[in-house]
Amino acid sequence: MKRYILFGLISSSLFLVNACAVNPVTGKKQIVLMSEAQEIAMGKEADPQIIAQYGLYDDKNLQAFITEKGKAMAAVSHRPNLQYEFKIVDSDVVNAFAVPGGYVYFTRGIMAHFNNEAEFAGVLGHEIGHITARHTVSQQTKAVLGQVGLIGSMILVPQLGEFAEPLSQGLGVLFLKFGRDAERQSDDLGVEYSSKIGYDAQEMAGFFNTLERKSAGTGSSELPDFLSTHPNPADRNVAVNNLSVEWKKKLNLTNPQVNRDSYLRKIDGIIYGEDPKGGYLENNAFYHPVLKFQFAVPQNWNYENTPQRVQMAPKDGKALMMMTLSPGKTLEEAANGVVQQNNLQVLESNRVSVNGLNAIYMVADVKPQQQGQASTARTMTYLIEYGGNIYMILGASSPNDFNNYAQYFSQSMKSFRQLTDAQKINKLADRVRIKSVKQTGTLQQALVSYSVPQNKLEEVSILNGMNLTDRVTQGSLIKVIAQ
Repeated sequence: MKRYILFGLISSSLFLVNACAVNPVTGKKQIVLMSEAQEIAMGKEADPQIIAQYGLYDDKNLQAFITEKGKAMAAVSHRPNLQYEFKIVDSDVVNAFAVPGGYVYFTRGIMAHFNNEAEFAGVLGHEIGHITARHTVSQQTKAVLGQVGLIGSMILVPQLGEFAEPLSQGLGVLFLKFGRDAERQSDDLGVEYSSKIGYDAQEMAGFFNTLERKSAGTGSSELPDFLSTHPNPADRNVAVNNLSVEWKKKLNLTNPQVNRDSYLRKIDGIIYGEDPKGGYLENNAFYHPVLKFQFAVPQNWNYENTPQRVQMAPKDGKALMMMTLSPGKTLEEAANGVVQQNNLQVLESNRVSVNGLNAIYMVADVKPQQQGQASTARTMTYLIEYGGNIYMILGASSPNDFNNYAQYFSQSMKSFRQLTDAQKINKLADRVRIKSVKQTGTLQQALVSYSVPQNKLEEVSILNGMNLTDRVTQGSLIKVIAQ
């Protein structure tokens, strides 16, 4: 795989004299390190990498909806000249993000958690605001490059980024954290832009509450930048509410749109959680029904699955393990590729069998950059031949920590085997299903009437943006989770 960083295309500009440009939103001059043409080029380079990383969610109607609303909002933004693109990526993570040049992405996970069009429009405006105010461009002057991806952000040993970087394909731009002022400005722009196309921007504050509850319930580190950064949620809600009232007056918006029912019908059937077809984690085991393999995942390790790889890391961030396809026609060719790509010095290498499958086992150190220096990381790799593919499972940690993690690496790698359990192979995806409330009462009563399990009631109440004690009327629409 290519070993590069997305921002490399502008690296030469870092050595040029800082240029002043007028910020499109504030009208004030600011120091930036790239032109608008370079900004657009960055987005064009990032877009295919993002699609390769996550895949697009296959729902033409929902895709047409966000494109329609996105184009309308872009037209009233501070940078209507950009060629915006709006896409839903196939990830259950609750997230929305934008990259420079006009590219905006929503995960199917966040689409499932909106409860009306106005909530969606507020977040859409927030993300467009990051583009129009050139926040990523400004942040680039401060960013530490190469800290990429969910697992990459967990790593406390910097050298392990050497393995995360080529596999993450330089998508650090997705995970840049913006400061307090930038997030507040994007909140303001989200209110402005959504109001200008006729939506009730106060609904965005309600969605912040939904995200806050989800974050508290899951301990998730995967929530959007507009929630995860500095501003206090309560303060932000007040600010959004006050500003939305001001914009209603400015625009004489007497009947702003919310469009709850129409939005819920649009997401009826959207996949909720992991799509089993792409592999899924269940009871500390990863199963891939299409490629028909399985392997164990260490208990309580953080985990991320994308179309390109599965990544795992302990919560202390001192190790990394990943599984991906390895190029090469033979095991030996694949092993040589791993060694060369990661600049390894092989300490041990053997032909082995893993549950009847031909494999190569290696332990190797990363070669130090300068002669006489100690190695910065030690790796264990299994390359396993199965089903016409060669699978690489690589674990890495610092040399000092390697013995502490070697048993986890080994147990997981040696557990790789053919998946034959028909129940695992035929597992169906959970989906959001829209139902009518049978009888006026509490949300909890309505959910129970549709056989939502007791241990899922709170999760589904968050999905509905409501509390279990909230009143719902007969005939109103709610979400449940079903196959």
